Amino acid sequence: MVLTYGNYILIARRVSYNRRTDTMRAEGEIRMREPGGNILEADVLQLQNRFRDGFAEHLRLLLTNEAVVTANYATRRDGYLTIYERTTYTRCRTCVTDDGTPAWQLVASESVHDENEATIAHKNARLEILGVPVFYWPYLSHPDPTVDRASGLLIPRFSYSSVFGYGYEQPYYWNIAPNADLTILPKITSEQGPVLGAEFRHRLQNGKYSIKGVGVYQFNPDDLPAPGNEDWRGWVRTRGDFRINRRWTWGWDGTIVSDDTFGREYDFDERTEIASFIYLDGIHDRNYTTVRAYNFQGMLQTDRQDTFPTAAPYFRHDYIFDFSVLGGELGLTTDIYSLYRDRAFVVYDTEPQIFDVVQGTRQVRATSQLHWRREIVTEPGIIITPFGRLRGDVLLSNGVPAQDAADPANGEVTEARFLPSGGVDIRAPLVRADGMGTHVLTPIAQIIASRDEGDISGWGNEDAISLNYATSNLFLENRFTGNDRYEGGTRVNAGFLYTLGLENGSSINASFGQSYHISGQNSFVLGSGLDESVSDLVAAVWVQPNEHFKASYQARFDADELAIREQDVGVATTFSGLKTALNYVKVDEALAYGRPRDLEQIWGSAEYYVGRGVSAFGGGRYDLTNEKFIDRYAGVKFDCDCAKFRFLYKEAFLTDRNLVRDRSFLLDVELVTLGSTSFGSSLSAE
Repeated sequence: MVLTYGNYILIARRVSYNRRTDTMRAEGEIRMREPGGNILEADVLQLQNRFRDGFAEHLRLLLTNEAVVTANYATRRDGYLTIYERTTYTRCRTCVTDDGTPAWQLVASESVHDENEATIAHKNARLEILGVPVFYWPYLSHPDPTVDRASGLLIPRFSYSSVFGYGYEQPYYWNIAPNADLTILPKITSEQGPVLGAEFRHRLQNGKYSIKGVGVYQFNPDDLPAPGNEDWRGWVRTRGDFRINRRWTWGWDGTIVSDDTFGREYDFDERTEIASFIYLDGIHDRNYTTVRAYNFQGMLQTDRQDTFPTAAPYFRHDYIFDFSVLGGELGLTTDIYSLYRDRAFVVYDTEPQIFDVVQGTRQVRATSQLHWRREIVTEPGIIITPFGRLRGDVLLSNGVPAQDAADPANGEVTEARFLPSGGVDIRAPLVRADGMGTHVLTPIAQIIASRDEGDISGWGNEDAISLNYATSNLFLENRFTGNDRYEGGTRVNAGFLYTLGLENGSSINASFGQSYHISGQNSFVLGSGLDESVSDLVAAVWVQPNEHFKASYQARFDADELAIREQDVGVATTFSGLKTALNYVKVDEALAYGRPRDLEQIWGSAEYYVGRGVSAFGGGRYDLTNEKFIDRYAGVKFDCDCAKFRFLYKEAFLTDRNLVRDRSFLLDVELVTLGSTSFGSSLSAE
């Protein structure tokens, strides 16, 4: 029998109605859909006062968030309050054992669903994992499925550290308004007393912002080395992102800290370098503008804060004209920065000093580049791309360390230079299809002529410090990473690209090439692979024969002896529930580019799916040069429709003051619809 009353739909084998008492009684295979979408299944159901009051026996309530409440008996009052007796609550539908035991469930003597308050409260509740009781609450309340956000206590977090001892954090969430909330994060520690944290979030019509702060008055500061041996320690971070209109946005990300190690010692901010900035960004069509101001702070013992700069402003504008010039695309790029620091700095102190990367106390640089390129496709299919660039630099610098020991620093330097360049890129794709698949072989030849970089001894190098010569930048007009350096002279770049597309969707890609410096000043030095008239060879190959295997290899070879100067190998596999990844890298020293010694490392990870949501995983990184681990970890995890568990053991080998090699474990628990928590402990330190 199907009965409809307003937004209620009732299905039962037998329904009777008593007009005198206005009571409806249903029996046998009862299924009732409530107006909110919940579905009630029961053996016996009695309703009265137009479905406002009633009771049910041996019932099962299917909530709209897919959670299930079972109870021996339920009583409904006043149309909004339902009291369940001897209940279980779980979100597990498919995540159950062979005998039907859910991965987790709450068992309570009584549960009360208040639809006006949109809460479900449990009395004498215990949490069972696979049927085993693991936690008890005399009273536990959580929102019902109609609520996205509700004020109340969150699941606590437990931790341990050699700095603060045992820690218990009891978060409280305050839903201030539909667009604002506050999470209070009080933490009690056994060694350093209470730690108070809070995070405020506010969404406005045109954007959002947040403020998070943590502070502590330490009970035992003398137990910690500097800089942590202070009574008061604190940390504040605020972030914002706002849209001015459909083209322009602005925002910020700023952090203030009392000392370098507070965030890492108390496990809430692992950054070893903090960049605070404010920005204004504009995007329209292919044009882009950004204006920013930066402040940098180093958090390691080896960092000298007086060498970290404040950059204000940093400005970049990329504009593509909407008309063609000589059949090609014309664009204008402008890049300006102004920065300050208290102390001049030699970034890489090498011998001879001509290789040094130096930074002064003040530098202002403005670069404007008018660039043009045109792509021409000939009838045989050859692609010819001529390009040109007119670049102008204006520089004002002060205090840049000098190479002459008798004159340790340059004074104020003001320079301007004009740097034209031009060239042509020629590519001839050759296509062939056979039984293997489709082959595309593309020989590439490129010639570029530029004015020499000239004397840069008075320039600081702020944005072109690193260099990684590989196939990815072989055919760039300027292979430096920033505009403080400029690649001059005449050079020819030659190589090829190859792609094999297989019929099953798999592919093989390869690239190979070399650069030849023909004339003019070579801006590169020893260790770059580009410092000779004939550069090192660079090659790369990527292979993915099927969905289960992929591999890559990139390398740089000495042009004379073909000795390997740099190589990077990566392999990833997926077979029968086993996922693996293995990488190996070896790079020769390059003093001028920040590598004082050879680098050789290997790292990998593996994960094996045991079954029924359980996986085991592990991995690590090993420094072959120094014969020591950088980090390693192992653990197990469980993931199903209603819960996530992860137990992780890890070893970290980064040392900084009292932050030493640490062995620790971490347990993360998430119960869908209830919340998540974590347990952590440092086992030992060396």
